[in-house]
Amino acid sequence: PIMDGSSKYFVEALEKAGIVEQDAEREEYIVKEVISYKDEATGSEITVIPSEEYQVTTMVDFGTKVLGTQNATLERLSDFKKEIADARTFSFLHELEMLLENGLIKGGDLNNAIVYVDKEISESTMKKLEKAFKKKKLSVKPNGILDNLTLHQPNEAARHKLLDVIGDLALTGTRIRGKVIANKPGHYVNTQFAKKLSKIIKLEKRNSVPKYDLNAPPLMDIHQIMAMLPHRPPFLLIDRILELSETHVVGMKNVSMNEPFFVGHFPGAPVMPGVLQVEAMAQTGGILVLSTVPDPENYLTFFMKIDNVKFKQKVLPGDTLIFHCSLITPIRRGICHMQAYAYANNKLVCEAEMMAQIAKKK
Repeated sequence: PIMDGSSKYFVEALEKAGIVEQDAEREEYIVKEVISYKDEATGSEITVIPSEEYQVTTMVDFGTKVLGTQNATLERLSDFKKEIADARTFSFLHELEMLLENGLIKGGDLNNAIVYVDKEISESTMKKLEKAFKKKKLSVKPNGILDNLTLHQPNEAARHKLLDVIGDLALTGTRIRGKVIANKPGHYVNTQFAKKLSKIIKLEKRNSVPKYDLNAPPLMDIHQIMAMLPHRPPFLLIDRILELSETHVVGMKNVSMNEPFFVGHFPGAPVMPGVLQVEAMAQTGGILVLSTVPDPENYLTFFMKIDNVKFKQKVLPGDTLIFHCSLITPIRRGICHMQAYAYANNKLVCEAEMMAQIAKKK
């Protein structure tokens, strides 16, 4: 619903429903360098630069006298309700005419949008507008706004564009710590920038190596792992479990020259086979899915699907492998769909999307 063309009533509805703090860490992308996107056709450009807080500045210039040039800035998100939430959407008369001619904006109303009159209005056009908006009499007063609507703020248009930027960048799914500077923003350029930013965030997340204290006592040692997994040496490919929650698991393997596969892979140039790296990730994920049943020793795990497998670096004798597996979707009926990464020497060495199922031993 468009309500009054702003986000005011949505903010009030959310506050009325109440906010519950979740028992989870908030994902935040910290901007470390300048990231920009420019639409060459329109000249619209969005840039984000490093900053200690999420801040947004919008600059609006449509080349019209009635609106002129406007700027708006939000220094703190906590000021959103007071400074930005009630800024209403707007359009120009020439845009409105085109929409009416094509039978659109049937839910439009002068109470939920500001219409800037950027051209002379003929009598016939005025009658069309009066009919469309069910008004007996419309007029344009000195402020250049149809029906002489009162603005909440002199720069309400720039504030609404700022509101749009915040909403569109929320599509990244990640809180941003940086300052966004948007010149002539609009939903198209906003979402294109959000796509670019989202790709960068995903790439950095994938390539960033989690930090773990390998000297700390493990959550599960080799004996506890063997009590849960059915695998046995030489095919048991994880030595420790470092972390385990309802949605993720972290495992570790010390790659020794004594591994039997190094005898033939390859003589004189030992490299851990990629398929065994995938198997080790799967065994780590097996701990996650088996932790959901009371008697894991009575179950076996089976691959159902492996997708998007990528090998980035060689794994050599002496390396310590860290496996991080996290759920893509919740575990249902013993089926586990997860994203897995393997790291060694502070580098991503392997990744895969895997699906596995546990089945009771017969």
